[in-house]
Amino acid sequence: MRIRSAFAALGRAALLASVSLAPAFAASDYRKLDAEIDRLIVVGKIPGLAMAVIDNGKVAHVVAKGVRDAKGDPLTTDTIMYAASITKMAFAYYVLMLVDDGKIDLDRSIADYLPRPLPAYPRYADLGVDERWKTITIRRLLTHSSGLADQRFYDPENKLRFNLEPGTRYAYSNEGVNLAQFVIEEGLGLKVGDEMNRRLFQPLGMTRSSMIWRDDFKGNLADGVREDGVWEPHDDRSSVRAAGSLDTTIGDMGKLAAAVVSGWGLSAKARAELDKPSFPIVSESQFPPFLIKDNPDNAKIGLAAGLGVVVYDGPQGRAFFKGGHNDITDNHVGCVEKGKRCVVLFSNSGLGQRLYPTLARSVLGELGTPWAWEYSRKLPVAAP
Repeated sequence: MRIRSAFAALGRAALLASVSLAPAFAASDYRKLDAEIDRLIVVGKIPGLAMAVIDNGKVAHVVAKGVRDAKGDPLTTDTIMYAASITKMAFAYYVLMLVDDGKIDLDRSIADYLPRPLPAYPRYADLGVDERWKTITIRRLLTHSSGLADQRFYDPENKLRFNLEPGTRYAYSNEGVNLAQFVIEEGLGLKVGDEMNRRLFQPLGMTRSSMIWRDDFKGNLADGVREDGVWEPHDDRSSVRAAGSLDTTIGDMGKLAAAVVSGWGLSAKARAELDKPSFPIVSESQFPPFLIKDNPDNAKIGLAAGLGVVVYDGPQGRAFFKGGHNDITDNHVGCVEKGKRCVVLFSNSGLGQRLYPTLARSVLGELGTPWAWEYSRKLPVAAP
């Protein structure tokens, strides 16, 4: 039996739930889903996978399967995992809190917030010699439309510069998101890591989440497996990076996803900015970010950048997602506004994508998620 057939009943339940807003699954259905995860991680050759299900803006189910390290220690719902670029969604949500506070205007030049001109800061002196830096806004940084390079170390001279004219095209930029952090810290005098802990993690009960390494994470920590099957240790990140330094657990990330989809802690106006289509995405794939190759079909689903997320219109209405990837990490948060429903998927392997389309559909039904755009290639088949 094909995976699609095995999940047929679950898919129908999810579709009905999206209409009635009733709980997506009964307890027995979650047991079936958990058993299927057990099977899929073996078939897909994934060491460990964790899932959280959000229904009606509340955490409905959390599970972790497989192993977290080469010793075979079990992956649990309390295991520290690397969030990677899902950090950007959490950071954007914090920025919207500053918007509600009246401290940030998404569409003002960052020059209005910095006490000194950009060339006066050593880290941004290269960029500051180009007057176009004054056209940069927080919205452009969080929607990857600033034109900035993805990572300065890709530059032959290790310089940060514009790769595109600002405001003309979506092109993924970790440097841009970290610049937004710099503006908040330098311009407003706020320490982003501390403030995200105070305003997001602590109130939500995310006790095992941090934007910087904590020694108490060592006891239950996920290493990862590269595509060649070699284990690689978890990186202890020693500095806060808005683009991707968050360590968390699937239990904590489920709480954050529930908060984000329900608008917790934000005014309705600020929350609407999160998944408003702020900037159209015309590129055929997310990576490489400066490959100028377009896909006209993106317009059919309204594919666009929100703030820290990607938004689109699918069979169930407005939806958004955010991924997080490296060689030993593959994460996905996908939400649909109708019914305030999400699925959160974390894996300590760069090949979690083998399972994600199947698992996401089994929980939420068909959302029309542009998987090929996210992963830049045809997804491998998880099982016959």
